[in-house]
Amino acid sequence: IHNMIHLHEPLLAGNERKYINNCIDQGWISSTGKYVETFEKKIAKYTGAKYAVACINGTSALQISLRLVGVGINDEVIVPSMTFIAPVNAINYNNAKPIFMDNDDYYTIDVNKTIEFLNKETRTILRKKLPITINKKTGNRIVALIVVHLFGNAAKLDKLTDLCRTKNISIIEDAAESIGTFYKSGRFRNKHTGTVGKIGCLSFNGNKIITTGGGGMVLCKSKTQAEKTKHITTTAKVAHAYEFFHDQPAFNYRMPNLNAALGCGQMEMLTEILAKKRSLASSYQRFFQNSDYQFVEEPKYAKSNYWLNAIICPTK
Repeated sequence: IHNMIHLHEPLLAGNERKYINNCIDQGWISSTGKYVETFEKKIAKYTGAKYAVACINGTSALQISLRLVGVGINDEVIVPSMTFIAPVNAINYNNAKPIFMDNDDYYTIDVNKTIEFLNKETRTILRKKLPITINKKTGNRIVALIVVHLFGNAAKLDKLTDLCRTKNISIIEDAAESIGTFYKSGRFRNKHTGTVGKIGCLSFNGNKIITTGGGGMVLCKSKTQAEKTKHITTTAKVAHAYEFFHDQPAFNYRMPNLNAALGCGQMEMLTEILAKKRSLASSYQRFFQNSDYQFVEEPKYAKSNYWLNAIICPTK
């Protein structure tokens, strides 16, 4: 075990300990405290999101996002077939069903096949003057599409966003692995992953670019959306001096202050961590350059965080 090279190790070399000790000294260690709000503001500023709402992990962020866009019983959600299981679990948590779509050369959702499916295998009807997309085969509504920016590679969303808007399908971005990934060309130039679709989701698990130990974030486009997100992730408790009244079924998903303190320290290290990731990726790229193994490079249209370096092997 002592000789093991771990796949991911967090870099905790900044003010993380100082901020955590500050939480302990002041007694604010649970889901209330200054670091939660500070961390949310730091993430919003870095990603360019209008608002960011902290939660306990990336999976909870996905679950809440699907609920916010109206995914319900027997609704369908398009999701790439190669992904960490979190988005598929989140679909199931909302009593909905996944439609699995192929992945492209960068292991993100195959946009062309998704467009082909939506054009050929669905029909659109009007209900209360709003378009509803129906799966011809099952007769169920297709309410959302989860885009997973796998390994930190940005999915190419230019064509897909317009079609989904026409068909009233909400794009949820699973940007759990892609903090630090920006589009560098096209209509979304300089935009961070997670800020293109209707809602974006981040993860700060121990193996991510930066970590809060466990934690996630919902990136919102409006104050109303952010307030609703915070409300249903804090048990939907209506503010009152002493009464405990909850106006809907909800979740206890708010990020603790201790975790947020760790995140605030990590944000100060983000630029350095991303530089180390790119340097490591360059080393792998050079190593495999003249071999039968193909190093998976970033897409030409985006700057990847190179969270996870991958190669394609010539044989099984």
